[in-house]
Amino acid sequence: MSEKKITKADIVDRVYSKSDVNRKDIHIIVDLVLEEIKDSLASCCGVELRGFGSFSHKVRKGRAKARNPKTGESLSVAPHGVIVFKPGKDLKKAVWDNVDIDS
Repeated sequence: MSEKKITKADIVDRVYSKSDVNRKDIHIIVDLVLEEIKDSLASCCGVELRGFGSFSHKVRKGRAKARNPKTGESLSVAPHGVIVFKPGKDLKKAVWDNVDIDS
């Protein structure tokens, strides 16, 4: 299955084609929204976008035994933050309904 990706510029272009707002303002708004999500997660606050999904900040426990797969060296991993995304019902349905079995 070939994974298609869109960039932030693609999102700006798609919003621009569907609105009366100029491209520069849309770019600023997209940047501000992404910055706000980043800042909220960095300060351990969750972000909920109804119908789309929610982002949350979790702490992954450290481990005393870990191994570098490239060198085989044993090492310890300190506790660290990770971002978890849980898709919303509308997003799950949109993806479920648009699965291309032949690819």
